[in-house]
Amino acid sequence: MAEAKVKKNTKKAEAPKSGLDATLYTQAGKEAKKISLPETVFGQRWNADLVHQVVTSMNSEARTPVAHTKNRGEVSGGGKKPWQQKGTGRARHGSIRSPLWVGGGVTHGPRNDKDFSRKVNKKMKAKALYTILSAKMKNGEILFVDDLKIAAPKTAEALGILNSLSKVSGFESLLNKRKNSAFIALSDKNVTVEKSFRNFGNLEVDEIRNLNPLHLMKYKYLVISNPEKGLPQISGKLDK
Repeated sequence: MAEAKVKKNTKKAEAPKSGLDATLYTQAGKEAKKISLPETVFGQRWNADLVHQVVTSMNSEARTPVAHTKNRGEVSGGGKKPWQQKGTGRARHGSIRSPLWVGGGVTHGPRNDKDFSRKVNKKMKAKALYTILSAKMKNGEILFVDDLKIAAPKTAEALGILNSLSKVSGFESLLNKRKNSAFIALSDKNVTVEKSFRNFGNLEVDEIRNLNPLHLMKYKYLVISNPEKGLPQISGKLDK
């Protein structure tokens, strides 16, 4: 009996299409179009250990020690031996700058020359940045705006923009959140926009190239202006 020949399917399975889409809004809060986002930036899996290590390192580097005590070599006076070594019946002392004396040096006190920095390489910082961006994207906390245009520095115009953007679904508390509401990332330096928003204590405005994990962990929302021009400034950090 002839054996039946089984034809093998040699056609390769098509790889799933990659890429992320997001809605681009105008500063009036209306939908403009759909934009494609780099999956390397907004499609990362959450890595709590990496984020904790990078954020802790950056907080440590930002520390400025203030408390400072003087040791026995820094306090004034005491150049002369208080009394002779023997024959007085008292304990032996060589200097009144000793920590045993009132007004002497301090042992193991806080010093302002202590280095709290922790080394973290650039790729770890970039990966942590992408990880947090991906988490915020999944949680619906990133708002893409085509451009922020203000003719002259006016807080009233900035307030109007925030009112319009707060009407977007999921961003209702953008204006009303009292602390750490949003970080507004600009594609380029814009002094007019920065001055218009600087009277809002719950916001921070800066260029997107200066965006770091601390900004993302501090503020609930992230507003990215002109993402088509701004995102390439941070999308290639892992390749450097």
